[in-house]
Amino acid sequence: MAHAEGTVERQRLRSMTESIVAYYDQTWLDYRIFWLNGSNLSIHFGYTDATTRSHADALVNMNCVLADRIGIRPGERVLDAGCGVGGSSLWLAQQRGADVVGITPVRSQVVQAQRFATRSKLASRTHFAQADYTNTSFPDASFDVVWSLESLCHAPDKAAFYCEAARLLRPGGRLVVAEYIRTARPLDAVGERVLHSWLNGWAIPDLATREEHLGYMSAAGFTGIWFDDVTTHTRPSLRRLYQITRWSYPLAVLGHISGIRSAVQHGNVVGSLQQYLALEQGLWFYGMVSADYMPKGGGGQHRSTGDAV
Repeated sequence: MAHAEGTVERQRLRSMTESIVAYYDQTWLDYRIFWLNGSNLSIHFGYTDATTRSHADALVNMNCVLADRIGIRPGERVLDAGCGVGGSSLWLAQQRGADVVGITPVRSQVVQAQRFATRSKLASRTHFAQADYTNTSFPDASFDVVWSLESLCHAPDKAAFYCEAARLLRPGGRLVVAEYIRTARPLDAVGERVLHSWLNGWAIPDLATREEHLGYMSAAGFTGIWFDDVTTHTRPSLRRLYQITRWSYPLAVLGHISGIRSAVQHGNVVGSLQQYLALEQGLWFYGMVSADYMPKGGGGQHRSTGDAV
């Protein structure tokens, strides 16, 4: 019985990984045309504040805010868990002098990230590999920082990510996560339907609540946890995607009906609409969380501002 259950679980995880790979393989052109540029390579939302003047500024500023939150220093070893095509990894290497290892389950992203690293002359400070960030082969205590920017959402088991992050961090290491957070579990029936109409289109199995994230982190041994709702800063970027999608939706439908665009590509468009509608209905918010890892008996210091938990 246990063997059969294990087989079913492995098949489920394999299917989820295949969905994630298909999503990013088939939607790369959409991201490339409508979202990022050749210098920032950002497959994530932007952080708007007094320092930003444009969409491109906000995308880069997200990296800056996260790096400042945990005080990344030159020479520190950073794991970019869910690195996409390497945008944040390359920024951390270039702007903060970090040595970065970026991992993603998507092979095509690894290839692109390596190419971008070579083009940017940062190949000596960055390394990219195909891997599962909830179950890596890296040795214990091999990183100073674990960084997760809008990638944890794809993990079916969020608790496994936090346990793996704790295993990988050296004493005094830090974790930073920027992520979509569901406001309740469960939502009402209509809310769950709206939320999953977005998640299904983006190959996201589910979101965790604030309380679930905090519970997973505490159980994994993290301390000095700071959790902030930063939706106000990300809303302009979220709204931008919604507006682009509304404008292009008729063309997307025509492309899907005619067979030019795949079901995965069309699901991405539908998800982009539903994400903002779900936000407006209060079904989720954009959260930023950071924490320290210090094995029992050690002492650490956390450099951050926000709401301590």
